[in-house]
Amino acid sequence: MEINIGINQADRKEIADGLSRLLADSYTLYLKTHNFHWNVTGPMFNTLHTMFEGQYTELATAVDEIAERIRALGEPAPGSYAQFAELTVISEETGTPAAEDMIRQLVEGQEAIARTARSVFPAAEKAGDEPTADLLTQRIQLHEKNAWMLRSMLA
Repeated sequence: MEINIGINQADRKEIADGLSRLLADSYTLYLKTHNFHWNVTGPMFNTLHTMFEGQYTELATAVDEIAERIRALGEPAPGSYAQFAELTVISEETGTPAAEDMIRQLVEGQEAIARTARSVFPAAEKAGDEPTADLLTQRIQLHEKNAWMLRSMLA
């Protein structure tokens, strides 16, 4: 059945493509944060273990919301590691870095997601896609706050 939500197909596709990049970044950061939660050691263990858990739990909810918005726009949501690897700007971590390096990598990931979300905003705004603009605003706000909190631990 044809989609008739007041946003033309080309604009829906452009927005969904941007959201697919946001989904890939979010899922990649989710995996990295969960990995760091499992493997962090050192004097800040309890604080970081708990903080990382809160962040990956929030990201798990976020990836579902982003994917569902892509589907509401009538496009398929990427859902494989191969697709995410192709779309994300966040590098994977296969080692076990020291706690401070984990924090630095997560700051970079949080900021990358904020930039990705911000880059999708003009297409959503141009198309009058308020639900996507609201989602993006929430993601930007949360990731900028998380980056600040993580960065503060490095001071």
